[in-house]
Amino acid sequence: MFAAILTVAVLALAVAASAMVVMKLIHICQPNEVLVFSGTTRRVNGRTVGYRLVQGGRGIRIPLLERVDRLDLTNMVIDVAVQGAYSKGGIPLNVMAVANVKVASEEPTIGNAIERFLGKPRTDIVRVAKETLEGNLRGVLATLTPEEVNQDRVKFAQSLLQEADHDLKKLGLVLDTLKIQHVSDDKGYLDSIGRKQSADLQMRSRIAEADNHALSEQRDADNYQNRAIAQVEEQMEVARADASRRILEARTRREAMVEEQRSEVAALVARAEAELFVQRARVEQVKLQLEADRIRPAEAERSRMVSAARARAATIAKEGHATAASLRVVSKSWRNAGPDARRVFVAQKLGGLVGHMMRTVADVPVESITVIDRRLTNGNGGSLAARATVVSEELRQTLGLDVVQAIRGLTSGSGNGEASRG
Repeated sequence: MFAAILTVAVLALAVAASAMVVMKLIHICQPNEVLVFSGTTRRVNGRTVGYRLVQGGRGIRIPLLERVDRLDLTNMVIDVAVQGAYSKGGIPLNVMAVANVKVASEEPTIGNAIERFLGKPRTDIVRVAKETLEGNLRGVLATLTPEEVNQDRVKFAQSLLQEADHDLKKLGLVLDTLKIQHVSDDKGYLDSIGRKQSADLQMRSRIAEADNHALSEQRDADNYQNRAIAQVEEQMEVARADASRRILEARTRREAMVEEQRSEVAALVARAEAELFVQRARVEQVKLQLEADRIRPAEAERSRMVSAARARAATIAKEGHATAASLRVVSKSWRNAGPDARRVFVAQKLGGLVGHMMRTVADVPVESITVIDRRLTNGNGGSLAARATVVSEELRQTLGLDVVQAIRGLTSGSGNGEASRG
């Protein structure tokens, strides 16, 4: 019984010890902090780091190999004050501002904070952030004039945010907000600017008063001008009405004259149309007369000449047919006659040819006719015998010299002499 109770007690103590060990190894992370487990390595953005992070959850520490540190992510309110910082133009200014800064919660920016502030109190983080912001504030003041710093606080704060955000990220910090509370100077420059602005305000008020007085005077002048213009316009309306009346009268007279001219023109047009009708009737009459006098006789003559031409053509055609028939008969007879056909044909035609020649020279006495055979001429102007015959006939007719008889007498005389000599 005692052994059993001892065993139970030992087991309870072992369980309790195990629970305590587990509780020591398990670390709970709040939403506003980051647990950094140092002692193990991992790759972050291409580089090896000797820690791992747990944010808003829980993590188990490896005994003897890792240690756990907490990094607070809550907001840190930092009062930033700069005394005698020179602005653009060489005017020293005093600036007071409030910044809200916290440790970055995203990688790789949180790695910079781990490297610089892990294990350090928040006062060190606040001091570093304040000094960094004051340096950035002095740098931004050097680029702005006192007027820009005092009047455009939004532009000043934005410039400071852009300048400080880059430097704070290198430290692993994030600038949430930055507000400019007060800007002053020890030289009274801003006060003089205020007095200048007050003077400008008074000047603008006086100018506005003068403008109002001038505007009142101008309105009075405009009213007088409007009254004068109204009177002139009334007179112009009267003149326009009179001119309109005169124009209307002139238009009425013009329309009357136009109507009169139109009536005259219409009368002339009607007269011209009547004359045109008469001329058209005359044209028709001339056409009919011309048709009766010239066209119809010409058509009758044309018909007669066509009929006569057709009759002559028929006669010529019949004569041609007859001639062709007779030629066919002659050709047939010529073929039947054989080699003597040419002499028979010439003998038949010679009588008619001689008779025809005699009819043409009926009044001329013809003693003889000399017929020369075509073969004697050879087609080249005649042979020597043919030319001699023609020449002897011409000498006998013109000179009365008979060359043939003379030659015969000479021939007979030479024969007789030879006979006597014999």
